[in-house]
Amino acid sequence: MAVPKDPIMLLSYINTQLRDSYPSLDELCRALDLDKPDLESKLSKAGYGYDPSVNQFR
Repeated sequence: MAVPKDPIMLLSYINTQLRDSYPSLDELCRALDLDKPDLESKLSKAGYGYDPSVNQFR
């Protein structure tokens, strides 16, 4: 499955995956074959950063 292109939809999708299926961003990226720096950059441009203490983008 391709991840959403829209930043807000991407945020929702990634946070849902992190909450339901993956204990860390690294594991999510490995499992879904996503480029972590690219993902973080896309969400950063939308104003969100990954917080490992809660395992989600905020």
